[in-house]
Amino acid sequence: MQDYVLDWLNLLVRWLHFTAGISWIGASFYFVWLDNHLTPPADAADAGRGVSGELWAVHGGGFYHNQKFLAGPKGQPLTRDLHWFKWEAYITWLSGIAMLALIYWVGANTYLIDKSVLDLSPAAAIAISAGSLVAGWLVYDALCKILEKQPLALGVAVFAFLTLAAWGLSHVFGARAAYIHVGSIIGTIMVANVANVIIPGQRKIVEAIHAGRAPDPRLGILGKTRSVHNTYLTLPVLFTMISNHYPMTYSGPYGWLVLALIGLAGVLVRYFFILTHKRKLVVALPVAALLILGVVAFALAPRARPAATGSNPIPFAQVQKIVQERCAACHAEHPTQPGFASPPQGVVLDSPERIVANAQRIEQQAVRTHAMPLDNVTHMTDDERSALGAWISAGAKTQ
Repeated sequence: MQDYVLDWLNLLVRWLHFTAGISWIGASFYFVWLDNHLTPPADAADAGRGVSGELWAVHGGGFYHNQKFLAGPKGQPLTRDLHWFKWEAYITWLSGIAMLALIYWVGANTYLIDKSVLDLSPAAAIAISAGSLVAGWLVYDALCKILEKQPLALGVAVFAFLTLAAWGLSHVFGARAAYIHVGSIIGTIMVANVANVIIPGQRKIVEAIHAGRAPDPRLGILGKTRSVHNTYLTLPVLFTMISNHYPMTYSGPYGWLVLALIGLAGVLVRYFFILTHKRKLVVALPVAALLILGVVAFALAPRARPAATGSNPIPFAQVQKIVQERCAACHAEHPTQPGFASPPQGVVLDSPERIVANAQRIEQQAVRTHAMPLDNVTHMTDDERSALGAWISAGAKTQ
């Protein structure tokens, strides 16, 4: 019953996380697009009121006239009925942390710890998990302050730091958990930008305007800079959110490098779209992203296995024993592995027919990528993986 309740909590929190994330990223994309499409005000009177840019748009059967005031309106009070874009970010992060706790902290022995990588206690693993989020923000924020006036160097430094984090976490947690934690670090950086830089700066600007003082322009510049950082980080963080469905990316000794390259491709694609807002079509950016993804796909592509030969083929009885001992704890009608109320992805391996029917899935997940058993919780050996591979190469027969 406990696992069933956790499944429902997981579902509801994941749904909330997904919905809030759409709201946050949608707002971020929209305002980046809006800023890049503003034109000088057509009416000189608007410029005199403090309008720095405007845009007419049509949507949903109506017309909209957006105007941007860099330092608030001139000659009239700033409305106190302001909408603050913050809760989308906060709810996304809070629901993401709730998911991290429900899946990776409650199920630390199954989802977080891989003893073949590092033999950790649940308490130690959870402490490292939480600490990595705090450390990620502190390092990023320090880099921003040190390289504030060198945006290109800052971008390279942040990319190098996140790559280093991916490498380090892959030597602490299971590969799937390492990916999720890199995404969690990025998400924490993004929400901390909102909570610690953007919103406080906006509050000070509003307070100054209401008090009749000229606001500090640096606050707006800092907020804009961190907002731009966030928009570049969106595609990499979205990839980490779906990466657990694609073990071909995170399994293997260079999963950290794969994550870095896919993240870089995402940044290039986002930069391409930002430039199109300004009517600059830099085709080299998506081409470079496709080349990076192509190289990664080629490097990860499965290589053909020679057909099994010799006088000692792997008997199905040996295969069935391996599957029963290493796979069936999760992949059964009623799993016995803690943390599973139902078989993952509906895959059941409790009969010869079902084992044969899922032979290619077994080869991909257990033999080629070593993604299963999850974090090798049942301690499948390399010899057992080789035996499964030889049996599949020989035709995956029960006789």
